[in-house]
Parts: sequence; structure tokens; C-alpha cells
Amino acid sequence: MVAPTATPLQRMLDPLADCLTLESAERLLNYRVPPDVQSRIGELADKANAGTLTDAENAEYRDFVEAIDLVAILQAKARQRVVSARP
Repeated sequence: MVAPTATPLQRMLDPLADCLTLESAERLLNYRVPPDVQSRIGELADKANAGTLTDAENAEYRDFVEAIDLVAILQAKARQRVVSARP
């Protein structure tokens, strides 16, 4: 059950996390960004730090950052699932 004080994001993601089986939680914890995508993120990060991103690159970079944040939240929820399953 989602707490009444939960943020909108928590209210969206907690029910999804409840659907995780132990196997799917472990798979999610082992997920890594593919090397070619990681390389592209690194390129965009370098350009962002240098202040040379184009508008299209900035949008692409923001999309990556949002996706990474979402994956990190889901992995945290998966970690809770795995820990709670241990004796």
C-alpha cells in the first residue's frame, strides 16, 4: 500500500515495484547501460560541462538523465525486494 504522504512519483512506482518477483528484481539490479549508450552519455556530459551542447543534444542528454534516474529508483526498489526476501 502506498503511503498517503507519498510523492506522485512514489505513488506511480510503488505499485510497479510490488509486481517484481525475486528473479525480476535481481535482473533489474544486474542491469547495466550498454557500452555504446554509456559512451554517448559520456560525450554529451563532456559537452554539457564545456557548455557546447546544441539544443538537440541538450534534449537528448536530459532524456538520458531522466532515464538514468528512473532506472536508479527502480533498482533501489528492486534492492528492497531482494533484501526483504532474504531470511
